[in-house]
Amino acid sequence: MTADQAGFRTASPRGFLTLGRTVAVPVRRVSVVTALVLVLLTAGAATATLTLGRLGIPLADLAGALTGGAEGKDAFVLERLRGPRLVVALGTGAALGLSGALFQSVTRNPLGSPDVIGLGSGAGAGAAIVALMLPDTVPVSLGALAGALLAMLLVYVSTGTGFRNPARLVVAGIGVAAVCTAITQYVVYAMERDQASVLAAYVNGSLSARAWDDASAIWLVLLAAAPLCALIARRLDIGEMGDDIAAGLGSEPQKTKTAAVLLAIVLCAGAVSVAGPIAFIALTAPQIAKRLTRVSGPHLLLSAVTGALLLVLADLAAQQLPLFDNLPVGIYTMAIGGAYLGYLLTREWRRGVL
Repeated sequence: MTADQAGFRTASPRGFLTLGRTVAVPVRRVSVVTALVLVLLTAGAATATLTLGRLGIPLADLAGALTGGAEGKDAFVLERLRGPRLVVALGTGAALGLSGALFQSVTRNPLGSPDVIGLGSGAGAGAAIVALMLPDTVPVSLGALAGALLAMLLVYVSTGTGFRNPARLVVAGIGVAAVCTAITQYVVYAMERDQASVLAAYVNGSLSARAWDDASAIWLVLLAAAPLCALIARRLDIGEMGDDIAAGLGSEPQKTKTAAVLLAIVLCAGAVSVAGPIAFIALTAPQIAKRLTRVSGPHLLLSAVTGALLLVLADLAAQQLPLFDNLPVGIYTMAIGGAYLGYLLTREWRRGVL
């Protein structure tokens, strides 16, 4: 395939990625450049995850280890200790970033995320109930998934309009989240000390002791959802101009919103099932992606890459910072999210909006 058959046409800021003579996908060059930079940063963070620390694989041996030449300690670190954890972090971060981008596009609210509608709180309550009532019988991750889906069912029923009305969705989600949080706190209080500490780590979001089965699960969810996200991406872009304009252009805004919310729920539920309810990645990743490009649109791919980068960096801190040994990665993502919200509040205050 020659350069003029596969490449960018650069006549305008919105170019085309061409495949042969028949397929031309519209892309913004700034988005492509930003995505490449984020991918490189993610690769750097992944390399640091595998090489830093006492058990790290020497950087000179990393390429050989990744191509099947790992032996002894390096093989254990890559295949059992850090390899699965890294792949789970990449997939979970991407799923949460993509989920947040879908939800924020539908609600047209920069502070919207699946956390707001109670999905994470429902997962925590499901995990807590299973840990208390069915210990060593049902996996905690399965309880978390069931809790997340039940919470979404309650939100769906209580809105009276399903997932079609974003305002009702947020209000109902806040109520469901409050009830689920109360259930989780009660269970943590009622359990024995050792069990409660393990549960507390899970409900804050954790990537420790993850296996290749967890990695397979989250990446299967991503691979199944990605084509569907691509199908509705253009309609979401049009929908940001308003429902009336979108309807006039034939994009069926209500169906698009419902499809986007369902996809966001599936992606977030998949992430929760393997890593617990990790906070703030779904909230911050889409906003960071949008501010890096400074152009409109849902930024689905950029949000996914940004989410992966944020979670890998947070997990790198969880593994390597000596002052806070073995803290759940969700604690670090809360710190990232809190700092970002503080930045937003300060920025709006300086602009005179607040």
